[in-house]
Amino acid sequence: MKLPATLPVRLAARLAALTAAALVATACAPQTSTNSSSDKDEKTGTLRVWLFQEVGNKPKEKVVDSVVAAFEKKHEGTKVEVEYIPIETRAQRVKAAFNDPESAPDVMEYGNTDTAGYVKDGGLLDVTEEFGDWNETKDTDPTARQSVTVDGKIYGAPFYVGVRALYYRTDVFEELGLEVPRTMAELAETARRIRAARPELYGLVVGGAYTYGAMPFVWANGGEIATGKGNSYASAIDSAAAQKGIKAYTSLFSDDNCPAAKCAGMGGNDTVTAFAAGKAGMAIGGDFSHAAVEAGKVKGKYAVVPLPGAKAGSIAPAFAGGNNIGVLKSTSHRTLAVELMEQLASKETQASMFEAMGFLPTFGDVREKAAAKEPFVKPFAETLASGTKFVPASPAWSEIDSSLVLPTMFQEVISGKKDVAGASRDAAQKMDDAFGSAG
Repeated sequence: MKLPATLPVRLAARLAALTAAALVATACAPQTSTNSSSDKDEKTGTLRVWLFQEVGNKPKEKVVDSVVAAFEKKHEGTKVEVEYIPIETRAQRVKAAFNDPESAPDVMEYGNTDTAGYVKDGGLLDVTEEFGDWNETKDTDPTARQSVTVDGKIYGAPFYVGVRALYYRTDVFEELGLEVPRTMAELAETARRIRAARPELYGLVVGGAYTYGAMPFVWANGGEIATGKGNSYASAIDSAAAQKGIKAYTSLFSDDNCPAAKCAGMGGNDTVTAFAAGKAGMAIGGDFSHAAVEAGKVKGKYAVVPLPGAKAGSIAPAFAGGNNIGVLKSTSHRTLAVELMEQLASKETQASMFEAMGFLPTFGDVREKAAAKEPFVKPFAETLASGTKFVPASPAWSEIDSSLVLPTMFQEVISGKKDVAGASRDAAQKMDDAFGSAG
């Protein structure tokens, strides 16, 4: 997300108010650490690594084992211990690690939306110089680079990226004589035609708790989540452009597409599950959804295209999700830890991870090779190439996300409890409170 050099008067006023707010810790990020950067840089010993435990983790372990074996062979007297931790409990584990360097790993995988919070808490090592000297980083996707950047400094290396696109049923489209929608307006019209002809199906299955399925509608209509930089953000979710996108998305929760009674509570996994089970004509799913859809009833009867934007021929901006690899500030093996980080996030490793797990590489050239080899990657690569969006690089985002500010806004509109203006205004206030509290 490109940030303006200057802010509108309205935002400037709100930012001034925010900076006066008291400094408190965010709700879900680890509390501020008292740990400081280690003054040791040992060249032998044991390096501890925490990586996320995935569904079907064995292929990932095989790739990592290969990297570790090569690293240990190169560095005599060095041993690498890898632990795979559940994603759901990462907040508690990381909080403990930041506050107790003795129990902390040297290298860690983390969600790319966690970067700003972890930096604020003093847990991640600034690797700006090493990142700049690393030859491979010239091919890093710009949004992936943004996900490890806080206030112009680099705190890790992008590991993989994930985006969403439009899955659709080729058999249903052929049966009903439908064309692939070229705009968001055509998308809504096509969804309703499917529902009318095949009432047992959702036209486009949507979810009221599916934040990153909804945000492309806001972004495609010129809206933003927030505007600013560093910790100085102000919500923009109640702008006229954002409200237009909110209205476009929430209008899909109707009996002629995806009834609110069934769809308002759905999250992203629910919508993909419905599509895979043959219960929908279309769905917004990620590259990471491919395996689940292939294992479902629609195998061989679907295709994927980029989600259309507001204008014909345009692609709706997608959220660039994914994970990063970083070095903890408390490491006593700085040089070795940074090198191991680079090896785990290298082009060779990312190519292997794509083969093993389907993770999209963060290097443009590696991703192009993957797309040439596997056709299913193409629409996601096109989506990435067209320009993606990221969440505000503020430690406040973890609070905003975990307190369900945006899903609550969508669900209030869907239920009729509030109109778009009222729901977005209230959501904006909650976001501004969080931004102000983050300092």
